[in-house]
Amino acid sequence: MSGNETQAGEQAEEQVGAQPPGLFPVPPMAEQERMVEAILFASAEPVSTAELSRRLPEGCDAAEALAHLRSRYAGRGVTLLRVGDSWAMRTAPDLAWLMHSEQLEMRRLSRAAIETLAIIAYHQPVTRAEIEEIRGVAVSRGTIDQLMELEWIRLGRRRMTPGRPVTFVVTESFLDHFGLESARDLPGLRELREAGLLDSRALPGTGGPEDDDGMEPPEGQSELFED
Repeated sequence: MSGNETQAGEQAEEQVGAQPPGLFPVPPMAEQERMVEAILFASAEPVSTAELSRRLPEGCDAAEALAHLRSRYAGRGVTLLRVGDSWAMRTAPDLAWLMHSEQLEMRRLSRAAIETLAIIAYHQPVTRAEIEEIRGVAVSRGTIDQLMELEWIRLGRRRMTPGRPVTFVVTESFLDHFGLESARDLPGLRELREAGLLDSRALPGTGGPEDDDGMEPPEGQSELFED
């Protein structure tokens, strides 16, 4: 093999091993932050990291841009809030009272709906039969329908038990409405009592009155958004 052939072969190997450059350069992190900020600001619903990555130019790091953006908005009137696996721009919690005139007046939930929602949030995934066992009374179809119309609960996986009953779990809309990052941020019993939302009696299906906000989330609560 001649010297020219050897040199040509080495160049070909280098070209094969080299990664082809992107069509466009990756935007600097400051520009990636601006892009993420624009998407979240214009979106009425929380946007997942995967969706942000899909919409950003190739090579961008949505997760890093979110971290920088969250730090930059810390302590501001508008904050970057994590909602489950998604992100949203929301008014700072301590300034929510300024928005009262712009908020829609929600229809007051019935006691049955409040109790059913609380049981699902704290015991999910939970079946209708389990809800009825905890409450001690039957759950009407209208109560479940009302919570599903609000998009605060949804159907989970079927239980691998006789009859394969469906289960219920809370949704990201529920977390977003109450400003929660995950179901683990739900208030404990002590917090509910201090807020006047619960009397000193124990909730059905929980421990005694000595339970407090240090209690562990119920088993299965981490399966919040199972398919």
